[in-house]
Amino acid sequence: MVMPGTLAIAGSDTEVGKTMLVLALAAYWQQWRRDRGRLGLFKPVQSGEGDREIYQHLFADLGQTPESLNPIRLAAPLAPPIAAEMEGQAIDLALAWRSLTALQAERDFVIVEGAGGLGSPVTWELTFADLVAAWRLPLLLVVPVKLGAIAQTIANVALARQHKLTLQGIVLNEIRPTTAEERSTLAPADWISQLTGVPVLGYLPHLTDWRDRSDLAAAAAQLDLDRLWPIASPVATH
Repeated sequence: MVMPGTLAIAGSDTEVGKTMLVLALAAYWQQWRRDRGRLGLFKPVQSGEGDREIYQHLFADLGQTPESLNPIRLAAPLAPPIAAEMEGQAIDLALAWRSLTALQAERDFVIVEGAGGLGSPVTWELTFADLVAAWRLPLLLVVPVKLGAIAQTIANVALARQHKLTLQGIVLNEIRPTTAEERSTLAPADWISQLTGVPVLGYLPHLTDWRDRSDLAAAAAQLDLDRLWPIASPVATH
């Protein structure tokens, strides 16, 4: 079996739909790609309650421990270095790396979700972009369909290029119910792809209930997932 690999998911900002995309991709894999192997989910650093608890609730069938889902957990819902300082602890990225490599050794495809946006700090010195670069992970960028989406995308692609990341594509997430006209005016996929040189994999439709795995899988099916599974012909941003 060909090993599909690992994929990092980053947002153009906070609250843009990273987790919803991760859940949609995971639901799609569990419904349609199980023959490709075992899926793993990974959140290196989490501040406050959120993604790890959602993963455990919705994807208990993955058989992952809380620590394998999220090795570094901080109590306060703040930027990780600030939350860690409040708790009097340091963020051990070596622990996160060991946890990821252990998960990669037993899973065929691992989805790594960042905290905040691509430029959000993970430690006082490093952003999630730095982490993706150090771990040499291919990347998928999530951008919300709203006014400013074009500028957000261009800025984040520039950040990815600065860090020499391999950007697989862009997903435009409908954070609220959106008409075709709104999609074409607020976040025109063809123009965004032309401006950035990065393929847009499609629009993730607005989802109201993250607990419905069938709806999540159906939403992911509307994306151009052939670019991800198996990962092939990546778009280098350098």
